[in-house]
Amino acid sequence: MKLKEIAHKPQLIEITLDDKEIVERFGDVLTFHTYDRQPLDVFMNLVSMDQQDQAKMFGVVRQLILDENGKEIVSADTMLPGHVLLKCVTKIVELLGK
Repeated sequence: MKLKEIAHKPQLIEITLDDKEIVERFGDVLTFHTYDRQPLDVFMNLVSMDQQDQAKMFGVVRQLILDENGKEIVSADTMLPGHVLLKCVTKIVELLGK
């Protein structure tokens, strides 16, 4: 099979945070969206991200956590609670690692 045969335009997909802690804390599951495939520069930034470089981490994460219209949820003015942000990043890394 040729690589070209599996290359496709990225699709917006829904990701659900449905663990016990989230449901107990918020009374429901939380959903967000991301693309099933990321541009090479975003992917490389994600895998090489140094957790000490918070500015770089913020720049990468904000491109990955999207609403149902593909718009960034995290911005300079809006942030997620830290534990939710970590769960979002974990889910995205799991998805991209498959």
